[in-house]
Amino acid sequence: MRAYRLMEFGRIDGIVVTDRPMPEPGPTEILIKVHAASINRRDIMLLEQTYPRPAVPAVVPLSDGAGEVLAVGARVTRFKVGDRVTGNYWPRWRDGRLADDQLDQLGCTLDGMASEYAVLDEQWAVRVPQHLSWPEAASLSCAGVTAWNAVAGCAAGAPGRTVLTLGAGDVSLFAVQFAKMMGCQVIVTTSRDSKADKLKSLGADHVINYLSTPQWGTAVRDLTGGQGADLVVETVGPETIEQSIAACARHAEIVLLIWKSPGRPDLVIPGDVYGPKLATLRRIFVGSRVDLEAMIKAIATNGTRPVIDRVFPFHQLHDAYRYFQDTSRFGKVAITMD
Repeated sequence: MRAYRLMEFGRIDGIVVTDRPMPEPGPTEILIKVHAASINRRDIMLLEQTYPRPAVPAVVPLSDGAGEVLAVGARVTRFKVGDRVTGNYWPRWRDGRLADDQLDQLGCTLDGMASEYAVLDEQWAVRVPQHLSWPEAASLSCAGVTAWNAVAGCAAGAPGRTVLTLGAGDVSLFAVQFAKMMGCQVIVTTSRDSKADKLKSLGADHVINYLSTPQWGTAVRDLTGGQGADLVVETVGPETIEQSIAACARHAEIVLLIWKSPGRPDLVIPGDVYGPKLATLRRIFVGSRVDLEAMIKAIATNGTRPVIDRVFPFHQLHDAYRYFQDTSRFGKVAITMD
């Protein structure tokens, strides 16, 4: 079977396709025929060695993937042959708070999904909805759960509230879909007018071009009658935190995904802007298996489909990595093994 391995950091060509024997599942494991995988920003950061948790040498990359169960171990009770499944981003984190002994990640410290076949412990996997294609099913466990945790994990995402998302990255697109699913008003910022119609087709009520409107925090307040956004899904961090605070309501929640970027200043909270606010800043790091299961149940109930920009064949994984970094893309970049 073929599998990619991260053999050299710093360059995409350092991800090398290898041949290895077909794995066999242990007593509590499942063997998966991987049909598709997808790329997240985390995978680029691991390659560039800018991610907070370093990858182990020669790891199979990509946390997100989906496929069909081909075989199960003797003690497996959660799955049967033929089930459609995806892995959990933090395989050992089932629920509650992330503990020190749960810090392994697929595609980082454990082999990921850039492989024709994968073996996972049965506790590391979740069934995926039948209505999703394989690339769609392979797009859930990182960006999807992050957005779900951001929107559904707080009272600010309740019906009738206003949610602000930044940009048209994968997390933001999921956040738009989930916020509309929950009956919220959604405002999105972007630098490209060409993406405005696409964002509105996902459910965005208002789209603000942050290049032509650099004080977009004020624009958000104007759109909300001076109240501001109840929830801000802050996907950028240092460069945008001041405007995010300006945009938020007095008792808002700001979900902070990034507090520092390589080569850029640390995040600084401006006192003159934050002073009158009673807003809460909440950090999240994707989510648990329970979060993944809750999100998948909501997706299945509502018929939600992840946004896929482009699908590459398995042998073009390097091209997929390069295309992922194209800022004009709109949606997930997937790799299919079929």
